[in-house]
Amino acid sequence: MVHKTAAEYRDLLKRMLMAAGADDANAQCVAAHLVASELAGVETHGVRPMKDYIRCIERGELKPTASPEILQETDHSALISGCWGWGHVAAEFGVNVAIAKAQAVGIAIVSLVQLHHIGRVGHYGELAAAQSMVAITAGAGYCMDHRRAVPYGGREKLLDTNPFSVAFPNPKEPDRRPVLLDYATTFRAQGALQLMAQRDQPAPPGFVIDKEGQPSTNAGELARDGAMLPFGAHKGYALMMAVEYLGRMISGSDDYVDKGDGGDDMFRHQGVTMIVFRADLFRSQDSYNDAAWKMAQSARAVAPAPGFDRVRMPGDPEAETRARRSAETIPIADDLWSMLEEQGVKVGVRLET
Repeated sequence: MVHKTAAEYRDLLKRMLMAAGADDANAQCVAAHLVASELAGVETHGVRPMKDYIRCIERGELKPTASPEILQETDHSALISGCWGWGHVAAEFGVNVAIAKAQAVGIAIVSLVQLHHIGRVGHYGELAAAQSMVAITAGAGYCMDHRRAVPYGGREKLLDTNPFSVAFPNPKEPDRRPVLLDYATTFRAQGALQLMAQRDQPAPPGFVIDKEGQPSTNAGELARDGAMLPFGAHKGYALMMAVEYLGRMISGSDDYVDKGDGGDDMFRHQGVTMIVFRADLFRSQDSYNDAAWKMAQSARAVAPAPGFDRVRMPGDPEAETRARRSAETIPIADDLWSMLEEQGVKVGVRLET
């Protein structure tokens, strides 16, 4: 296990990204996002995809110096192209556009097309909540070329992980942590399954089925024509489908596919939709802040059930991990550090433990 401070980790990743072809601004944005995920304890969306990013740059599927562009907009909406560049850069640009519009008119909707992997979707909700905004983020379209999840009651793959996030500001928290929902609509993110298979760990029940549709705890089932399951049975499947409509149908991402211009099979049809609105639309900001704080404290005051130490609010685990790792260091698993070392050799950056 290797340990790095957040600043050391950001500097290392920025150097690697620039060596791979990113410009300074894009490298800084992506490195900050990846380390923010590691600080929150979301290992699946931290440095784990670095190998994929570098491979996509080499293939011309990810344009590392591209900047997002607004294709069309109104006072309360915008359609943005990532120009086949970093998804993190385009999505951060998109949420900032939505925030600015919502500050002016109350509520805004932004959709993004032609962009690569956006990382941890909750990150964009956190940015909005820090400015007293509520934010809903939905990403979809991955199933057009990569179907990895079955619908409830089915045995044939139709959809994908379809991440979804909702963030509510809660500024009376001592660290201003938002109330945050952030998860794949499959049982867990595909990256978690990949890490389990890589580490010879079993998958928990309810995560995957084999190619015959039978429940399995083999984390390698996807490579054997198995599939992931929606979380929460029919309810998770319904939310997964809603995210597909929000992300892909609403954005019209299928209309912006150009196989000769950029994008890999996973992200070519990706559409990301963000809905952002002011928390004080219908009541004063102080009134909202008081109510949000009281609700959170009421939940935490509930007596814990057997096997639990306490009740947490959505977003508490990430905030607690972030506080601890910010004060100390970020642990990097040996297999992920080895991957970084290999990619460092490829781009000409020497890593030091």
